[in-house]
Amino acid sequence: MCASEGADFRQSPRSRAQPRAWAMRSTYLVCYDIADDKRLRKVFRICRNYGNHLQFSIFECDLTASEKIELERELGEVINSCEDQALFVSLGPSEGRGDRVITAIGLPYTRFDSPCYVV
Repeated sequence: MCASEGADFRQSPRSRAQPRAWAMRSTYLVCYDIADDKRLRKVFRICRNYGNHLQFSIFECDLTASEKIELERELGEVINSCEDQALFVSLGPSEGRGDRVITAIGLPYTRFDSPCYVV
């Protein structure tokens, strides 16, 4: 039995506050592996509100500290901690990093500019 099984992490919904201009942003790769299709769709919908969809289960998100906490909270309400995993890989501060360079092996990287639907 998983330690968090049966625990209720739901909090009352609230709107995300607009980020302050002075708040430092860091870039994260948010990667997830979700065992259930219904939870997978929910996690995808949450992540697309915070960042750019790079691959099937990978988003690039520029987040303030409070936005990262909010994203972690939202994901924590959906994922099953015994079956699923979400990773936050810090790429450092968003400012002064220079242009993003993405290289690919195999199929070339293409930016997702159009909506992506997970069925």
